[in-house]
Amino acid sequence: MREPYLPHESDDRSGRDGRGRVAMNFPLPPERPNAGQAGSAQGAADSRRNRVFPPSTPTVHTLASVITGVAVVCGLYFGSAVLIPITLSVLLSFLLAPLVNALRRLRLPQFLSILIAVLMTVLALAGVSALIAAQVVQLAADLPQYQEAIEQKIETVQEKTVGRADSLMTRAAAALQRVTPTPPPSPPQPRGRAARNQPQQPMPVEVHTPAPTPMQLAQKAFAPVIAPLETGFIVLVVTIFILLQREDLRDRLISVFGSDDLHRTTTAINDASERLSRYFVAQLGVNVSVGAVLAVGLAGIGVPGALLFGAVAALLRFVPYIGIWIAAVMATLLAAAIQPQWTMAVWTLIFFIVVDVVAGQFAEPMLYGRRSGLSPLAVVVAAIFWSWLWGPIGLVLSTPLTLCIVTLGRYVDRLNFLTILLGDQPALTPAQTCYQRLLADDPHEALLQADRLLVDMPLIDYYEQVVFEGLRFARNDVLRGVLPAEQLARINQALLDIVEDLESVDDSRHTARRKGEDVEVPVEVPHDGRLVLCVPGRGAFDEVVAAIVCQLLLRARIPCTATTYDDVRNTKAGMVDALDIHAICLVSLDASESPPYLRNLVRRVRERAPDMPIVVGVRALRRDEGIGIATNNDTATHLAATLRDLVEECGAAMVRQPEAAARQRM
Repeated sequence: MREPYLPHESDDRSGRDGRGRVAMNFPLPPERPNAGQAGSAQGAADSRRNRVFPPSTPTVHTLASVITGVAVVCGLYFGSAVLIPITLSVLLSFLLAPLVNALRRLRLPQFLSILIAVLMTVLALAGVSALIAAQVVQLAADLPQYQEAIEQKIETVQEKTVGRADSLMTRAAAALQRVTPTPPPSPPQPRGRAARNQPQQPMPVEVHTPAPTPMQLAQKAFAPVIAPLETGFIVLVVTIFILLQREDLRDRLISVFGSDDLHRTTTAINDASERLSRYFVAQLGVNVSVGAVLAVGLAGIGVPGALLFGAVAALLRFVPYIGIWIAAVMATLLAAAIQPQWTMAVWTLIFFIVVDVVAGQFAEPMLYGRRSGLSPLAVVVAAIFWSWLWGPIGLVLSTPLTLCIVTLGRYVDRLNFLTILLGDQPALTPAQTCYQRLLADDPHEALLQADRLLVDMPLIDYYEQVVFEGLRFARNDVLRGVLPAEQLARINQALLDIVEDLESVDDSRHTARRKGEDVEVPVEVPHDGRLVLCVPGRGAFDEVVAAIVCQLLLRARIPCTATTYDDVRNTKAGMVDALDIHAICLVSLDASESPPYLRNLVRRVRERAPDMPIVVGVRALRRDEGIGIATNNDTATHLAATLRDLVEECGAAMVRQPEAAARQRM
């Protein structure tokens, strides 16, 4: 069966020209190939091979993944009584692992090292709990002393807020009553026989519970204490077993998740355990230090319960961005309530702000960098999600748990979407972001992105790594036929505007190489009227590429001028006669595929100018692969795979061009 003809941008007989026009597509009758048509047949085969098809539609695996996610969430919700102690044990093992390793380096046995680490943890938790309990009891006993100040502050707040609102509502009700008609009088109450026939009101009944027994009172009093003690005991026991069998658990995880690829699985487990352990230890140290500083400072200000607020701040600071401010609001409200003036409340709030800024901007970057691995929105969403699942414990554990999931997603392909959604790394590459801004008709944001990137990279690298990579995505969309002609024109115009705006970029700070040893010296081109002629291909974005190449040549002090593909094709390269052209630069994003039209263009130019240097870029193949564009016998045609190579080749072609051949007319 004859295969129908598929239009392609790089085919001479394509149904789509360089301006995005689409022609009718009919099957062509079979033709007898000859020597002159061999290149066209090869080009058609290349066209079919390079055609880009749309991505596949979602399959059953997507539905299975969604069902699995829902099942996992349900399991976390209904199995919280079992999963919370296990999760606390795993996180506590991450915290104690460095201490156990340090004790092992002191030649202590493994069990003794684990026992010492666990005992130190128990003593620390017991001491902190005793301090918090003492602070709560003292604060509860001192609250009656501040009753007058609290009542005065409440009256002041009510007078300034509720009182004014009540006065406003009273005046509004009075005005409304004046304009509202008088309601009709109520019907008279029944008397005599009618009153006796009215239904009687039911007699109220009160239910009194019996007085609790002493045993019931004891259970009610100790129940809030027994449950945390049980959970803590289970956590400590599980932590001891996890630390004792770390190597065995690691081997079992490797066997379950990736025994076929031991290198990748081992690297993932080691990286995750080390990364999480370092982060948790550093975060614990910073939080304890912040809590201690806050306790001392609040005690100096005179806020009662300073140790309590310091401990609460250290605990809530495991929830970044919002945790410490919960403690700050609590301490500020108490300071405002116990003093008639507002001085203590203001100093308390200022002290919290100063401590948080110092810890966030200086202490944390020195210990584990400015990034926690999670985006700010992910932290807030994770706090809400885990609080809904596991309550206050979920709020405290939200960031560590989410960080574990993000770290796991870096190595498990099916969980990589969690790393993209929750991580703090950019979701799109700079090239993808640039193309997305152009698709959204937002060239201003694309220009702002260029300004940000040009701070750390030269202009030529920005064009190479960002613009050209973005144009590769755009070219694929053109080949798929998903870009309308109007949108294609807007993208080209936006790119030309961006190139024009970047013409005045100062690139002098990037002239030195990274090591600072050598300095790039531009090619010295004789200023005797010689020009490089830039000829774009007929691709959808080749005119933009030609504009970029001309800008870079001029910045390298290489005189150049530009034309269009239609002018070269219509005049059969005769425009060279009207200018003092000494080198020709053919640029196209199609160069790597060597389409027939580009090979024919090189052939026509070579027939008109046998000795003129021709540079073909910017996505060209190597010389031994550029069949039809350059051969080993054609020493005057040069291929450039990058923009730097293209600029260097053009400069070198202008310098080494013989004077006699330079003035030769074609």
